[in-house]
Amino acid sequence: MPSYDREPERAWDEYDWERFLQQQDQKTEKYMELLEKYIDDPQRDEIIAREMGWSQLLDDKGWGAEVDALVNEDWRSSDDESSSDEEQRRTPPPETFEYHNLYRAAFALTIWIDQLFDEDSMLQNEPAAVKLATHSALASAKLAAALSDDDVDEIGMTIAYLKRALKAITVSMDAAAQLLCEKLITAAQHSVLQKRLFQVRDGIISLMGEYRGEWRSRFGSR
Repeated sequence: MPSYDREPERAWDEYDWERFLQQQDQKTEKYMELLEKYIDDPQRDEIIAREMGWSQLLDDKGWGAEVDALVNEDWRSSDDESSSDEEQRRTPPPETFEYHNLYRAAFALTIWIDQLFDEDSMLQNEPAAVKLATHSALASAKLAAALSDDDVDEIGMTIAYLKRALKAITVSMDAAAQLLCEKLITAAQHSVLQKRLFQVRDGIISLMGEYRGEWRSRFGSR
């Protein structure tokens, strides 16, 4: 399938990776829209392949199995995002990032929010609360992606994922403020939540600064 062409003679910086990730987001969104639209169609895989422009899959007799693998992968991702707190504790993230203080802070934030929902089940139906939970979990996932990369030549990719984690935390902070404004959480709860959010936010900003400094020392500025 077509992809953002990489220039082999230089390392990608954070902006190259951001363009690439945006392109992948658009493809994923289109794929999921098609999957939802044609999920019950017996010719689902062929239709999706045609709509996505995967001509090589249509020409290949084995295209069905490959598209099925993509379908299963997407549903597994959805299952992972909706898994319970207990399931997450039983299946810890890989050791490449699970012991990093920043990831641990972000993961602890998601657990705290889950506990908040357990204490007040009505929050699960509040848009601001859903936004808070969703984007906090998204920030944790983006941090996992950033901190899992051991390739020193891909500093740009790490920074791009950190920027996405920062954006998700910023949305979470706005949602937390909205919950307080609507009196859906107490001032004491908001104080704890805000402290945890700022801890993750400041950690991301600090780490981005470190990686940008490393980028400049290795590749200079462009």
